[in-house]
Amino acid sequence: MGREHLRSHIGYRRLFANGALTLGVVFPLVRVAKAMPDMSQQLRIAELADSLGFASLWARDVPLYDPSSPDVGQLYDPWVWLGAVAAATRNIALCTAAIVLPVRHPLHVAKAAATVDVLSGGRFVLGIASGDRPREFAAFNVSHDDVASRFRDAHRYMLSALHEDFPEIDSPMGNMAGLDLLPKPLTGKLPHLSVGNARQTIEWIAGNTDGWVTYPRDIESQRKWVELWRTTVQRQSPERFLPFSELLFVELEEHADADAIPVYLGYKLGRRRLVEHLDSLREIGINHVILNLTLNNRPISEVMQEIAEYVLPFFPLPTAEVAAK
Repeated sequence: MGREHLRSHIGYRRLFANGALTLGVVFPLVRVAKAMPDMSQQLRIAELADSLGFASLWARDVPLYDPSSPDVGQLYDPWVWLGAVAAATRNIALCTAAIVLPVRHPLHVAKAAATVDVLSGGRFVLGIASGDRPREFAAFNVSHDDVASRFRDAHRYMLSALHEDFPEIDSPMGNMAGLDLLPKPLTGKLPHLSVGNARQTIEWIAGNTDGWVTYPRDIESQRKWVELWRTTVQRQSPERFLPFSELLFVELEEHADADAIPVYLGYKLGRRRLVEHLDSLREIGINHVILNLTLNNRPISEVMQEIAEYVLPFFPLPTAEVAAK
């Protein structure tokens, strides 16, 4: 797949540029003290993130409520929710982290993804994953043992439906001929990312997606993963740039110089230590960091405004010229 669709896609350009790092936030944008987050103010906060200049908003896909693993993401169906967010925002990229592809039919995913892309004016970037909750697979009558191959089958089917006119598809997940899926993405092809490894090899991810999103690690461990990613991508296509992103939980202290204290998948720290940590991530080659702010006890709007004023200026959105490289 060529890269013209990446250079011309508004959402992808806002997120990624070689040598740069941008910042986004993930829903829910509230402190989650129980399974069901309060979503009443989420659209207002999404508008705030847009106006403050964050690069992206990420919606998660948690199909079913499991009391043994009570996180329900942003609570609502991601497609319906992103439709509301698209109508409430103007510039910020909209992303999924991530659609659980094996339990959804690829035609439904393709239809929804293209719809969000068109309705948002080309701001949608699709994140996909294999899922990690076995009880959900049983509810959808999908064998958890077949997740890796089912993910690949669904991925092929989805991309054919999204990107080809009247595709002829012969797949374990269905056969399609003489039919077309509409709408198509605004730029003809929709950027998509692997969130986690989706039970695939790094070679498969580099050869079949437009970027990789992983969990945070200590700097030296993450440096090795970034180097492996770059080496793998360049081995397949020497001049190609594909982004490397990570999720990061951040509890922002009121004291600007508060030292970093490790927390679940991130840090409790002051804004100056946050800038230092993010700069270290940029130096090792990370291109986008998805901030999870649900650990904060302070009002989320206050935390976001502090980050926008004191952190975002060090990590600006790519210019059109830089993003095109």
